[in-house]
Amino acid sequence: MRGETSARNLKSRHLFSSSRGRSEPLLFQLQPHIVLETLWNTAFSCFLLGHCCLRSDTLLLLPSLKVVASGGMGTDHLDVPFINSLGVKVANTPGVVSDSTADLAMGLLLASARKILEGEIEHSTDPKTVHIPQHLMGVEVTGATLGIIGMGDIGYKIAQRSKGFDMKILSTEDEQAVGASYCENLDDLLRCSDFVMIAVSLTSETSDLIGHRELSLMKPTATLINISRGQVVNQDALVEALQLGIIRAAALDVTHPEPLPRDHPLLELPNVLITPHIGISTYNTARGIVKKMVENALAAVKGLPVPNEVKPH
Repeated sequence: MRGETSARNLKSRHLFSSSRGRSEPLLFQLQPHIVLETLWNTAFSCFLLGHCCLRSDTLLLLPSLKVVASGGMGTDHLDVPFINSLGVKVANTPGVVSDSTADLAMGLLLASARKILEGEIEHSTDPKTVHIPQHLMGVEVTGATLGIIGMGDIGYKIAQRSKGFDMKILSTEDEQAVGASYCENLDDLLRCSDFVMIAVSLTSETSDLIGHRELSLMKPTATLINISRGQVVNQDALVEALQLGIIRAAALDVTHPEPLPRDHPLLELPNVLITPHIGISTYNTARGIVKKMVENALAAVKGLPVPNEVKPH
């Protein structure tokens, strides 16, 4: 109840925005050019769900702004140094999104490996479907090798879940708590993995981390799963690798842009599974995100340390 009361008290002085396409409790969609100027002048926090971007000219219209509270883990859609230069803090909601994202990561892995979506579509739509169709043979998950690129909180929880399938875990980070075997470099991880899971944050160092060369190192029977950001994978290289059989398949919760144009070649390939960035899309996670956003905003406006403040890279 205390969190709900705090949220209600914030309503009149905070801007709430969502890129999800519909309003949620305590959230309303924001169109900067039509918001009353008096509201901009008095707002001291801006809440962002999804990947809403704040333009520099919009920020300059917010003289009382103290904090931008972003929902989710990534802040690559925000110019953190510029926002900080205005005396405004930036905060995100790590931790609360980790379980739901890790769950989806394993769901993508399993769905791709066992052709679950293809099976459902055939059973529902093909009058000629047969019992145990041979063309829907999948690959084994139990005992397979999973290479995790990015052993942060999400990567760690993916590793925990994969242990239930007796998977061998590889990581370029020395993470023994989940029994991961250490790889000295990314190339070794790519060569040895049956499934490659990307769970890194998007930075200048990780942009196009996986390109033609990296994909060529993977096994022809391997699957690439990306639950981080679309820009981490060179999509032209991925299309080519999937078309030529350089890798077996890909399962993506993120692309660039989002959503993909309807004529994008990734959407035409039979060995690709794409979901529309739903890694954090559960009711419990949504409630947790909003609670964290309110906590971050309250701390900022009270002049207290912001629990999840984001510092520039």
